[in-house]
Amino acid sequence: MLKDSDRIFTNLYGQHDWRLAGAKKRGIWDNTKALLDIGQDELIGMVKESGLRGRGGAGFPTGLKWSFMPKKSDGRPNYLIVNADESEPGTCKDREILRFDPHRLLEGCLIAGFAMRAIACYIYIRGEFVNEAHHLQAAIDEAYEAGLIGKNACGSGYDFDIYLHRGAGAYICGEETALIESLEGNKGQPRLKPPFPANVGVWGCPSTVNNVESIAVVPEILRRGPSWFAGIGRPNNVGTKIFCISGHVNRPCNVEEEMGIPLKELIEKHAGGVRGGWDNLLAVIPGGSSVPCLPKSICDNVLMDFDSLKEVKSGLGTAAVIVMDKSTDIIQAIARLAHFYKHESCGQCTPCREGTGWMWRVLERMAKGQAEKSEIDLLLDVSYQVEGHTICALGDAAAWPVQGLIRHFRHVIEARIDDAKSAAAA
Repeated sequence: MLKDSDRIFTNLYGQHDWRLAGAKKRGIWDNTKALLDIGQDELIGMVKESGLRGRGGAGFPTGLKWSFMPKKSDGRPNYLIVNADESEPGTCKDREILRFDPHRLLEGCLIAGFAMRAIACYIYIRGEFVNEAHHLQAAIDEAYEAGLIGKNACGSGYDFDIYLHRGAGAYICGEETALIESLEGNKGQPRLKPPFPANVGVWGCPSTVNNVESIAVVPEILRRGPSWFAGIGRPNNVGTKIFCISGHVNRPCNVEEEMGIPLKELIEKHAGGVRGGWDNLLAVIPGGSSVPCLPKSICDNVLMDFDSLKEVKSGLGTAAVIVMDKSTDIIQAIARLAHFYKHESCGQCTPCREGTGWMWRVLERMAKGQAEKSEIDLLLDVSYQVEGHTICALGDAAAWPVQGLIRHFRHVIEARIDDAKSAAAA
């Protein structure tokens, strides 16, 4: 269990002042110039050494991503883009950072921007986050007024601007290239890669897109040292992580914990346990709606980190833990997620545009028992035809919940079909 002294997000629950004065009391913006004086390449090296992996879902090493940015300009400026378009069902970690700890994010933006030789940062925030946008803009205004960003940021001689851009609430804009398209004023549709954003990003310039949590933890890592962060958790799965626990638990909550905490411990210590007791657990979606669900038998012992969840054919994703007890209609629950992905598909790729709707319609029939058992394997086959055959990962996100359902709860689908046939025969 994470020690209080190791927590990075000390105002996760909004108990303290989120404005500049309160942020400074919590150690934010404390001699930031000294961190910038470390040097650009050295900063990237320290982030690599810390073992920080992206907190937006993919888990790509943050320092390595930063190192892809050009060190010498060919005349085009570099840009940092912060992905605050948190739209994954079950996920509500970034909004708490934006609402209660915006200056922690802004300090991280300055340091990350400096390390990548960026001239400006654009924070792309989800349209529905109205209060969060107000807090963030207020924090940006305070930081400019205090000379922390803008011309000669923190007295470092480095000029750095931060802009807030409000999206229109499209899930697809959480994908980095769709986000860039939207930022440019175009329809939010993913781009083919390559070229990657580090070569051709926003307005054709080198750009790096990072998640809110990934950027917000950087200043604390640098102040305490990379080895401190790397010492929390398990090898290749280090540091602290905000987990969002929702569903059939006694106390739904957000909590910062160490990577690799057992799922059972996470739910019982922080969320008051499963409603009706642990034995009443049916399944858990461990990382937001796009990762495959896990049955209780796996949840008993699985650890909450990238590699442990990958080993059981699921994923950490955004670490949004959705708990379902035995009252859940698991087929209908996954059908509901399938409808979400159908609705949010940008329609650019045929497998996703057609496949998401097809999977949803089949699942709706299966939930009512109005299907044939042969359709279970057909549904699984279609999910594999969608997965990996689209420009972005939305196709994968739509396919994985279906695969998890069939992998662990095929017997429930078959029983539903048998029951419906028996009722019709009677």
